[in-house]
Amino acid sequence: MMDHSPAGPETMGVDPHLLDVLLRRIRLEVDHGPLPSAQVAVARGGRLVAFETWGDAGPDTRYILQSVGRSIVAGAVWKLIGDGLLDVSEQVAAIVPEFAPNGKEAVTVEQVLTHTAGFPFAPLGLAKALSREQRLAAFGRWRLDHPPGSRFQFHLTSAAWLIAEIVERRTGLTFAEYLRQRIAGPLGLTSLELGVPVDRQSGSVAPMTATDRSSDDQEADPWGPWYLSDPRVLAAGEPSHALVATAADVALYFQALEHSGLWKPEAVAQGTRIRLTEHPYGDRLYGGGSGRRTSMGLFVTVAGPDAGSNLPSTGSPALFGSAGAAYQLGFMDPETGLSFACLSNGYPLAGYDHSRRGTALLTNIANLAADLTR
Repeated sequence: MMDHSPAGPETMGVDPHLLDVLLRRIRLEVDHGPLPSAQVAVARGGRLVAFETWGDAGPDTRYILQSVGRSIVAGAVWKLIGDGLLDVSEQVAAIVPEFAPNGKEAVTVEQVLTHTAGFPFAPLGLAKALSREQRLAAFGRWRLDHPPGSRFQFHLTSAAWLIAEIVERRTGLTFAEYLRQRIAGPLGLTSLELGVPVDRQSGSVAPMTATDRSSDDQEADPWGPWYLSDPRVLAAGEPSHALVATAADVALYFQALEHSGLWKPEAVAQGTRIRLTEHPYGDRLYGGGSGRRTSMGLFVTVAGPDAGSNLPSTGSPALFGSAGAAYQLGFMDPETGLSFACLSNGYPLAGYDHSRRGTALLTNIANLAADLTR
């Protein structure tokens, strides 16, 4: 069970003055910037050091994690590895035979986890997402865009749906049940949930809000490009984007990887070891035009020598985690023991903010956070 009671920053080796600068920097974007709300948490040594919420939200408000949730999906896989239930060299089709058609027999679990499996944009609409039978049928229809292992391209939702099925085949639990029973429940991370029913979202989950549209036309023109603004899609529970949690529970989840005893250290080490370092295809989507490469572990990005994918450059090369569009970030630095989560429900209409100001915002917050330890 993780300890939610905050510890003093000095007690935990966190510089209180740098922490104050970080918190004021994020609050500025709510008080005088575009964000409707933001929530931030810092943890170290298995304890919370700071947890703050600003704007139209409270400390119990949960946020849609989007890509930040990939680190939690990764942890579920690492636990299976540590428990001897999964080997990343296995072929996916040996676990999920329905996946095999159309030349996908050779795809390995590792390729799915490192976004090199060859089907990055494989479709799965809302109706199919709601039915396991239809999901399995869709897996069989998926076709490869390129040979497995030949190209690094983020698999936006396809990889996580397949990971969820792998978890269910090996444990007998749906991914949501596995997360609740084997991870969130034992750790006391009560806000962490996948597939929140529509009737429980209001008042519990911060609604996604476009930052570049006036309130007058918010209802008239639903937020088109960002599919998670639809409560039905959030309820469907695509694992790597539709997880919800507070920033405190995200930061403590990262701490639990080291301090809870729930994960075998060798499995976490295997999961955070760099498997490849490349420029992702589809530059604009993930900021590949910045010139920085992205290093991949098993379903997490790792800072490595280039600190790509919006990870901080002031942390250690071992720092790992995930950024979420457009202003979210969660990471753990194993060398300093510091974990960090910054969540918001504000997003530009385009979904991603590639403006100079938007890029600088996340970069500044990331580097301030990674530099908090003395």
